[in-house]
Amino acid sequence: MLQTMIHNTLGKHDVVVFKLADQDFCINIGLVREIRGWSPTTMLPHAPDYVRGVINLRGSVVTVVDLSARLGFGKSEPTHRHVVIIAMHEGRIVGLLADLVSDIVSISDDSIQAVPDIAADPSQEFISGMITFEDGRILRKIDLEQLLPDPARTGN
Repeated sequence: MLQTMIHNTLGKHDVVVFKLADQDFCINIGLVREIRGWSPTTMLPHAPDYVRGVINLRGSVVTVVDLSARLGFGKSEPTHRHVVIIAMHEGRIVGLLADLVSDIVSISDDSIQAVPDIAADPSQEFISGMITFEDGRILRKIDLEQLLPDPARTGN
């Protein structure tokens, strides 16, 4: 019985659900450090078009990635309703600009389906799986490792 409980605990995890271009995406909650309201960024010269700039987070400089631009939906025009999800991945802190955070849900590992092989979808390389719900909603799970540029390759 204890092994079953451990398996169930290990087989489920929580994700933070957010919206981009009226579509639902998520990342593992363990990667999220905090969720902040939008505030203007300081631009960086020669940064990729999906990098909004940097913010000062309690004395640390944090890059803010425009998820909408990075996933091919076009640049966001941030308003006071937008949020910056502060996430940590492989020792790096990054801000992820999203339209809004809508939920935190528990998903089981076996509910994550493979991403359909559609060459026309520019965001496919950044999505690690899809979760469907009975109400017809589909969550796309973002793979931060693919989404964020590798500083060793980019020289950053």
